[in-house]
Amino acid sequence: MKFTRARGLQGEVTIPGDKSISHRSVMFGSIANGATEISNYLQGADCLSTISCFQKMGIDIENKGDRVIVRGKGLRGLKRPDTVLDCGNSGTTTRLISGILSAQNFDVVLTGDDSIKKRPMNRIIEPLTLMGAHIRSAAGNGCAPLEITGGPLHGIHYTSKVASAQVKSAILLAGLYAEGETRVTEPYVSRNHSEIMLRHFGADVRTEGTTAVIKPASYLDGRQIQVPGDISSAAYFICAGLMVPGSKILIRNVGVNPTRAGILKAAKDMGGDITLLNERSGSGEPTADILVRSSSLRGTVIEGALIPTLIDELPMIAAMACVADGETVIRDAAELKVKESNRLEVMVRCLSSMGADVTETEDGMIIRGGRPLRGAVIDSRLDHRIAMTFAVAGLCADGETQILGAQCVNISYPEFYRDLAKLTETSPIL
Repeated sequence: MKFTRARGLQGEVTIPGDKSISHRSVMFGSIANGATEISNYLQGADCLSTISCFQKMGIDIENKGDRVIVRGKGLRGLKRPDTVLDCGNSGTTTRLISGILSAQNFDVVLTGDDSIKKRPMNRIIEPLTLMGAHIRSAAGNGCAPLEITGGPLHGIHYTSKVASAQVKSAILLAGLYAEGETRVTEPYVSRNHSEIMLRHFGADVRTEGTTAVIKPASYLDGRQIQVPGDISSAAYFICAGLMVPGSKILIRNVGVNPTRAGILKAAKDMGGDITLLNERSGSGEPTADILVRSSSLRGTVIEGALIPTLIDELPMIAAMACVADGETVIRDAAELKVKESNRLEVMVRCLSSMGADVTETEDGMIIRGGRPLRGAVIDSRLDHRIAMTFAVAGLCADGETQILGAQCVNISYPEFYRDLAKLTETSPIL
């Protein structure tokens, strides 16, 4: 896939469903009683992996594309799968489903692709083991495949070393089955989709500062779920609209949950012209249309409690910082090293190849903006966030930018290139 400089992006785009919320809607619907009907479910490879895993455990899931119907069988209704559960490239599937499986009355093996087999799973193995779970890394390296033998669990108060919604959610899901109350304290509040949706399904969940608390449940009830557009996917159009001169883009139906919407704060801190329109709420999740106009951007500092609210958007923010005046510093982002790729290393290497002045630090990077970008050949490392980031960067660069492994966007946004192409009359995508 090749990209050249754009002369302005104009129009509207509707973002596909939120990946995090889509995953959870099928998981929670599968262990609820009765039908859960999900609108705007993301049809990306990761979310299809979640559907496949629960189908293999006996759950009837009807996927009509625009609508997914999950006929749940209750908290104890899952059956032992006949095969290994393949989570594909999905860390969310692997980690969250582990919390559910730890309490079942059967054993199971979770695996995934080569990327999943390198991602750290001790962060869930440790707390689940403290709850009484029998879960181990088959290779002994703290990664998948994971061997899980379900059984009785007890509640704990776990203090997580990282602000991770996947870790928190795995523990809360195990807590549904545990004896006594389960508490998870984080250094900062991570995205709270699990707490919102579990409450929607009838679970007893509350938040005390940076601590999430859940009580054991006897049942959950199936619900209607309207999945908002994914702000992590919208981020590429937000930044493209700010970066490319002469642009004006309306992005419709985007989830703007404050625990996920750090991209909006960071972009505004950089001088971005962003307006929220038609703000509303569905299934407990705030949603809005986002209007962005090209802007004169300036450097900023991104750190601390803001990081968990935009962790997936940091590669795109780093690229945007290259066209801003002044210095942008990203700190407290070591989590980027253990995503689908080492995103810190990949971003520094690839941005440097485009002529950017960027330096990697122990837990982030420093970008000195204002230097012209030039086209380059970008190896995406089959990381969807990297591929989409450099598609946008290519619209701001002289010459031609080629992305290797560009098809990896199918993990989260299969129609990304098509939607990006619609916004320009100069056809920068080849």
